[in-house]
Amino acid sequence: MSTNSPPGPRRVRVTSPRTSAARRPTTPTGTREIDEQTRLGEVYMSSLIQSQLRLTLAVIGGTGLILGSIPLLFWLAPATRTFAIFGLPLPWIILGIVVYPVVYVAARIYVRKAERIETEFTEFVGRQ
Repeated sequence: MSTNSPPGPRRVRVTSPRTSAARRPTTPTGTREIDEQTRLGEVYMSSLIQSQLRLTLAVIGGTGLILGSIPLLFWLAPATRTFAIFGLPLPWIILGIVVYPVVYVAARIYVRKAERIETEFTEFVGRQ
C-alpha cells in the first residue's frame, strides 16, 4: 500500500454573493440595555414602574375620594337618607346605580393613560 495517497478535496471558502446587501438593523440601545439588565436598563424600567404606580395611585385616590364621600353625604345631610326618587330611597339609587358608571369611567381613564405611558416608554426606548 502506498503512503502517498492523492490529497483530499481542496477546502473552499463560501461567501454570500450579496456582500453589499443591507444588514439586519441592530437592536436599539435602550432595548438592549433592558434585555441585558444593565444599570441603565434598570433605570428605564424603574421609571416605567414609577409612572404606572403614580397613575394607579391617582386613579384609586380619585375613585376612593368620590365613593368615600357618599357615606359622608348621608351623614352630613340626614335628609338624603330618607329622600326617595320614583319610590326608591336615594341611598339605594346612589349605591346601586350611580357607583357603577363612576367605577367604569375610572377604569377607562386608567387603561387609556396606562396605554399612553407604555407607548411613550416604547418610543423613548426605541430611539435610544
